[in-house]
Amino acid sequence: MEHLPLIMLRGLLIGVLVSAPMGPIGVLVIQRTLNKGRLPGLFTGTGAALSDMFYCLLTGFGLAFVTDFIENNQSLLQVIGSAMLTAYALYLFLHNPSRRLKTPEMGSNTYWRDFVTGFIFTFANPLILFFIIGLFARFSFLAPDFRAYHYVAGYVSIAAGALLWWWGVTFFVDKVRGHFNVRSMWIVNRVIASLLMIMSLVGLVMGIADML
Repeated sequence: MEHLPLIMLRGLLIGVLVSAPMGPIGVLVIQRTLNKGRLPGLFTGTGAALSDMFYCLLTGFGLAFVTDFIENNQSLLQVIGSAMLTAYALYLFLHNPSRRLKTPEMGSNTYWRDFVTGFIFTFANPLILFFIIGLFARFSFLAPDFRAYHYVAGYVSIAAGALLWWWGVTFFVDKVRGHFNVRSMWIVNRVIASLLMIMSLVGLVMGIADML
């Protein structure tokens, strides 16, 4: 039991660090929080956190055959994810944000779409697997003397750390959301869409180049 508080702290840190890099998913969470309210952003982040947890479990359980599949199909996954992100960025760039300034009454289907897109966009970046391996090694998250309950507590802590990060991000962004009018929201939409477009096109070109 003496290792339990330590592994829980390590899990929290890993969860936060895995989620913290401001890639396409971070930009997407911010955009949805600004345009649609905190819950859609939080559901998007929760989907991303679930995808990160999947990769953490792969790393922890050493599922070599799945890891090999991801490594062998890394370029294809990158192309698919980048293409989806490009399409979303184009939609966002052309979308009129004026109807999104007031928080609408969101249905469960919309929350579900936010969650699924957050999961897919994160899952389509298998390079996160190698980042997680580095974090596990840095924090000595896997040790031969750990028991099953250590790992259960550790993985629960990773999920808690990731969710805590997205909770904090959406909380902060939602607080400044009221300072945006129609024009400023339109500008933010186009800036974010442009950033997403650049990142997705770079990923698309790199993925296609690797496949050739």
